[in-house]
Amino acid sequence: MDLTYWDVEQYQASWAGALRVLERGDYATSCLIASITDPADSNFIFCWPLYRSGETVYIQNSIIFLEDHAEDFNPAEPWRYVRPRSTVDEEGHEISQWQTTISQIRRFSKMPKTGRR
Repeated sequence: MDLTYWDVEQYQASWAGALRVLERGDYATSCLIASITDPADSNFIFCWPLYRSGETVYIQNSIIFLEDHAEDFNPAEPWRYVRPRSTVDEEGHEISQWQTTISQIRRFSKMPKTGRR
């Protein structure tokens, strides 16, 4: 995690907002920024896209390539730059993903910051 552009509190605030996006619907897409440097001077952002499908939330490891987007990257809404969920890459290889539930995410979101480990 790079701390030159954001500090820990900014990552935490971004994650809290991203997790709230999952509440928008049973098929919401969101994104946790895993590492960010100044987008004005960067080529990419490391992230974990979150894809909700009813109660299940799928998590993948990904990179947002800033040059792939015509507009400037808005760190307050990283989910806008996430591609639709796929389970295979361009070469047909399975994409690694994890899953949890929206209930577990809600539980995590309610925990005090000191209780998160």
